[in-house]
This record gives sequence, C-alpha cells and structure tokens, in this order.
Amino acid sequence: MEHFYTLQGEGAYSGQAAYFIRLGGCDVGCVWCDVKESWDVDAHPHMSVDEMVRTASAHPGRIVVITGGEPAMHDLTYLCDALHEAGFRVHIETSGSSPMRGTFDWVTLSPKKFKAPLPECMKLAHELKIIVFNKSDYKWAEQHAAEVPETCKLYLQPEWSKAAEMTPGIIEYIQQHPEWQLSLQTHKYLNIP
Repeated sequence: MEHFYTLQGEGAYSGQAAYFIRLGGCDVGCVWCDVKESWDVDAHPHMSVDEMVRTASAHPGRIVVITGGEPAMHDLTYLCDALHEAGFRVHIETSGSSPMRGTFDWVTLSPKKFKAPLPECMKLAHELKIIVFNKSDYKWAEQHAAEVPETCKLYLQPEWSKAAEMTPGIIEYIQQHPEWQLSLQTHKYLNIP
C-alpha cells in the first residue's frame, strides 16, 4: 500500500528510525482502524521484493517494520530473507490472526476482538500491544498476557480517537499493574507518518 522512512511511533522501539512497508489486505476489519484504505489487497500497486529492499536501503536506518492491513495474510519468507541479507532487522506488526511466514527479529502482536489470534502467533510475540477502546479491554488484555512468553513486553495503548478519554484510566491501571507499560502513538503527536 505504501512505504516510508520515519520514526517508530509505538512500543519498545518508539523513537527509533525505521522504514515502514505497509502491505495491502486485511481480513480483520477493526471498526476503529485508522488505515481502512489498506483493507483491499487489490487496490494498491505491486512492488517487487528487490525494489522494496533497494528503496529501504537508500536510508541509513536498519529496521524495517512490515505492517498493514494484516501483513501475516502474506507469505513474507522471501521479503524477510532479502531484507536480512541486506543487513536489516525485520519487525512485523500483526494481529496474529494468520500464520506468520518469514523470519522476524521482533514481533509486535496486537490482537483484535474481531478475529482471534492463533495460539502459535501468541508464542512468537516480543511485545503485546493492546488497544484500549473501552474499560472491558483491561480484562481482555490480561487474558492475552497469560498466553504470551514471560519475556514479552506488555503495552496498553489508547485508541487514538479516544486517547484523551482513555489515557487517565490506563495510567491508573498501570500503576496498579506495573507489569504493563504505556504505549502512545507518538508519531501522531509529532505529525509524522
């Protein structure tokens, strides 16, 4: 769908330079999705893997984040291999609702209520990012935290359109449950892609 060089705005790598590859196609369909134009896999131009790697290599940062849509809908083996060969760390941001095909250095798992994550994807998570849209999401977050590895970082992130409303409650929750951390969409505050 699009590709761009920016700063990672969320989670453990927040603030670091990263090249984003946003793939078209999503079968999850979150009502609050901020990139609904990514859902139709056929609505976007195709790029070869070589072209993606060449374009990413033009920038000094060596983290590539594959996102979507839902990137795990695609077999990313060849893309991951080519990016690794070019010296990149390969990160994926996924709901975990499809099997992950490829070798990833960092897996951000952001499960959605609209299509459950697969158990094998839960086991691969380096960070669990739960989008908090309403108060019932804390219980849902804890259910998923019980399914990821002990080393997995746990993040609560307010849904952007409700950030002012939900952030105070998230702060209070984290103070009572310090195993969780706050993730904010800093790229939106900075007005960068």
